[in-house]
Amino acid sequence: MSEMVEGAKAPAFSLPASGGRVVSSEALKGKPYLLYFYPKADTPGCTKQACGIQEALPALGKLGLTVIGISPDPLPPIEKFAKKYGLDFPLASDAEHALAEQCGTWVEKSMYGKKYMGMERSSFLIGADGKVAKVWRKVKPEAHAAEVLAAAKAL
Repeated sequence: MSEMVEGAKAPAFSLPASGGRVVSSEALKGKPYLLYFYPKADTPGCTKQACGIQEALPALGKLGLTVIGISPDPLPPIEKFAKKYGLDFPLASDAEHALAEQCGTWVEKSMYGKKYMGMERSSFLIGADGKVAKVWRKVKPEAHAAEVLAAAKAL
């Protein structure tokens, strides 16, 4: 597992996403973007986070920032989640968690004393130079969109 740290080069990726899209680092070359990892589509925290980002989308768009949400869910529940909440930005499926492992967001979690592997709610702001500009670990869904907007303005 590699660790995404500020100043590091962002990993290459290509993932299927909502709306029949494919998101890739190649297509984003020379543009700033946000990769945000969330545990599961249509759960309370993930919904709060996604809707907050959707609300901030016009402001983020003015800054030229592309937003990509990534979960380990397969595409059908992701599509349903995107439609249900009117999420315009791509939600990608990292079902094999290859990108999550490269970013250090596929981690051991614990619930009711049981250990399991899952997605850590984390985000990475990637600058137009393809390097990590900002890292957020263990994100609080409510405040995240405002934090991203502030950091994107500073790019």
